[in-house]
Amino acid sequence: MNIKESREFFEALEFISNEKGINSEVLAEKLKSAITLAVRKQYHGVDNINVVMDSEKCKFNVSFSKLVVDEVHDPSNEILLEAALAYSKRARVGELVEIKVDSKHIGRIAAQAAKQQIMQIIRDAEKESLTEKMGDKVGDIITATVERVDPISQNAILKLDNNEIVLFRGKQLPNDDFQPGDIIKVYAVYVSSESKGSPLKISRTHPNFIKKLFELEVPEISEGKIEIKKVAREAGVRTKIAVSTNDPNLEPVGCCIGNKGIRVGAIVSELGGEKIDIINYSDDPKKFVVEALSPARVSDIEILDEPNMEKVAFVSVPETQISLAIGNRGLNAKLAAMITGFKIDISPESGFYGEDSNNTLKEKLMARLKQQTQKQKEKAAKLKQTEKSPEELIEESDIHALEVELMLDEMENK
Repeated sequence: MNIKESREFFEALEFISNEKGINSEVLAEKLKSAITLAVRKQYHGVDNINVVMDSEKCKFNVSFSKLVVDEVHDPSNEILLEAALAYSKRARVGELVEIKVDSKHIGRIAAQAAKQQIMQIIRDAEKESLTEKMGDKVGDIITATVERVDPISQNAILKLDNNEIVLFRGKQLPNDDFQPGDIIKVYAVYVSSESKGSPLKISRTHPNFIKKLFELEVPEISEGKIEIKKVAREAGVRTKIAVSTNDPNLEPVGCCIGNKGIRVGAIVSELGGEKIDIINYSDDPKKFVVEALSPARVSDIEILDEPNMEKVAFVSVPETQISLAIGNRGLNAKLAAMITGFKIDISPESGFYGEDSNNTLKEKLMARLKQQTQKQKEKAAKLKQTEKSPEELIEESDIHALEVELMLDEMENK
């Protein structure tokens, strides 16, 4: 290419770089690769291809080299001395001779490469750049504008920094009904360079969406004075969030609710009316389970919290509180179990069929403990009798790897 053609080429390259937000050096390297492939194809598989792209000197040349030989066995990469002298008077047998591709041919090759590969390269480079930029947003709340909503899939296409990101219908709340121009908040879950479409995966149903909304609305959380310990969520319906503080002058639940409920109200509004229960976190499992079942009042509680056994909380509540403790469609009990990690067995305070409440809870506890102990013994016996390795047992049964290790240690110590 002459100077004018080269200058126009590099100006076009710079324009694409700025328009797509792609590093010009990255784009140049990708373009070199595309032209190299195109030249190899055009010249029947030549190996030694050299593409020079120097924007500062406005230099763009394409050439390939062939080995000068007395007898040609590989026409793609070898050339007779007589033919080589046409390209260089210094050509010698056993040396490489450089063959420049004329500027018109360069343009034709570049155009061909652009048709077949360069646009894909631009898309890939654009995606790499977007992935790098979007990576900084992972784990944060993003505010974006709804550009359009697919009428069939109901996926929302959002505009963020001149880039499109997709909020899939399955990651929207049940009551979400977006219109073009709406400004909404989403949670950036992760970035994937492998998937098609936008690399940034976003959600409004993720539990961390709740945490980040509280960080935005409650300064004491963003300042580290109050900590969100646990979140259990049925997206669009109800959430339980457990909070704690080391500051004796702060009441964490009250801070999160705000004066006249203004703080939590803003979050509920953003979530389209999703109910939020804010509870005090406790390291004491009994206290935490009691808190988690609020707003229901617990009369008594017994827990099974032994190593390698199912964690169960046996709870009694007043008869008038049964429906409140269980919740609509069992949701209060379900979220309480999720946030505490305990399976929760709820019974009325008076006991079933007139039995004493305390005895009922203790009997349930002892029965479950006996059941779990027997189950562990059976697993240990099965492990001891077999000649198979722990790894084989894990493949064939429901025994957890940690349980196998504990059983082996126990047998070795006997």
